[in-house]
Amino acid sequence: MHHAQAVEMTALIESHTDNKDLRMLGARISQSQSDEIKFMKRWLEIRGEPIAPPMPEMPSMDMPGMDMSSHHIQMPGMLTPKQMDGLRKAKGAEFDQMFLSGMIQHHNGALIMVKDLFDTAGAGQDAELFNFATDVDGGQRAEIKIMQTMLGKNQ
Repeated sequence: MHHAQAVEMTALIESHTDNKDLRMLGARISQSQSDEIKFMKRWLEIRGEPIAPPMPEMPSMDMPGMDMSSHHIQMPGMLTPKQMDGLRKAKGAEFDQMFLSGMIQHHNGALIMVKDLFDTAGAGQDAELFNFATDVDGGQRAEIKIMQTMLGKNQ
C-alpha cells in the first residue's frame, strides 16, 4: 500500500511539471518502488501469505465514490487523501515543491517501518528480508538527500 502510493505520486509528474531533474528522480523512485513491490509480492506468495490485507466488512463499502483507502490503517509517512488531492491539483513549481516534501515525508515513513522491523525481537531474521529491508533503508536515505537538495534549490 505504501509503495503503491509512491508509484501513484510519481505517475503525476509527467502531466504536472516540466522539471527535468524531478522527472529523472520520479523515474528512479518509480522503478525502485516497482521492483520492491515485486519482491514483496513474491516473498508473500512463496510463504502462502495473502498479498492484500483483509478488508474490514463495512456496510457502506458499495457506495459510489467511496474512497477505499480510508479503510486502511495509515502507514507511517503516507500522504493523507487531502495531501494527495492537493498534489493532483498543483502544477509546475508548486507541484515540484509539494511532490518533494510529500515524498520526503513518505520515505521517512519507510525508514520508520524498517526501524520497527529491526526493533522487533525475532523479526528481520530471514536473510532475504533482512537484505531487502537494509537496501530499502539505504535507497530511501539516498533519495531523501537528493530531494532535500532539490527542495533547497526550489525555495
